[in-house]
Amino acid sequence: MTSNVCVVIPAYNASRTIRNIVIGALKHVSKVIVADDGSTDNTAVAASGAGAEIIIIDRNRGKGNALRVLFQKTINEEYDAVISMDADEQHDPEEIPKFLAAHIMHPDDIISGSRMGEKEKIPRARYNSMCIAQYYISLAANQFLEDTQCGFRLYPLSIIKKIRLKTERFVTETELLMKAGDMGVEIRFVNIKTIYNENGTYFKPVKDIIAITAYVISYIYIKWFIEGITSNNSNTYLAQNHVRDLIGKNKIMDILFQIFAVFTALPATVFFLIEYLFLWPFIPNNFASIRKRGCKFSRITLSTHALPVLLIIAGIEKIMKVARLNVNTLDGVIKKIFTNSWKNTK
Repeated sequence: MTSNVCVVIPAYNASRTIRNIVIGALKHVSKVIVADDGSTDNTAVAASGAGAEIIIIDRNRGKGNALRVLFQKTINEEYDAVISMDADEQHDPEEIPKFLAAHIMHPDDIISGSRMGEKEKIPRARYNSMCIAQYYISLAANQFLEDTQCGFRLYPLSIIKKIRLKTERFVTETELLMKAGDMGVEIRFVNIKTIYNENGTYFKPVKDIIAITAYVISYIYIKWFIEGITSNNSNTYLAQNHVRDLIGKNKIMDILFQIFAVFTALPATVFFLIEYLFLWPFIPNNFASIRKRGCKFSRITLSTHALPVLLIIAGIEKIMKVARLNVNTLDGVIKKIFTNSWKNTK
């Protein structure tokens, strides 16, 4: 049992599932802390009865806020690292030893679960959105990331201390990966089970995917702006006065910037491509993160411009499905444009 690593669980109305998770986790770590995120059921009672320490959040503020509360709690208690788990039994506590073993070998790295070993169990629409997210979040993090949406992760708290988390709900886990990778942190993966059960999730596909997408685009916007006008600067995230964090201090300004970034993303990629092609004689090794991987910025530009086409294909497929005509071209297009593209540049 590891004493300097504890398990943290953001939980909202999880009274049916939280007990088993806490009991399972306590087999492998000495402490489990559950943040009851304004639940209206007996989540706190069930978790406490199973042996967890409880933090009560007065009202439901979302997973991102709960994670920040849990991180601060464990930093104050001087833990070395935390393992985050979801409260809906989509993460198996019996796989915690995989994270602990990887942490012993790589104590300075983030260790994330990867469900790609059983990707056939992931619902089709969810998998497609994961592939697109994987592509762009990997660009922001300066490394190929197998699974960017898995919440089963081990975080060294030395890394958490260096990152200013500004987002809410499910965006925070994406923000963490991008900023950590953009600081130069290695993000490693261990294979875990792919579990989709009937316990329900509070992830809202439309609202949360739009929120994650907008933040990723707005982050890359700033990253590439900085990389385009500087030399050998692949790790652009600095917690002190980073431009994206400064914008995030003002909620209205943050929303306006994300809207601006989304609606100008297509012409912006062309602008960055021009910088990439023509400024390098004057700014040696600008866009260092792209050049380091041997990526072709022209391909990134084309991939981005293909996104509206994907929406059209998805719409056509839905219409044809209503007409009882099962056509599936979207999966192949996404695989060719996004999944294979990163693998070819490793």
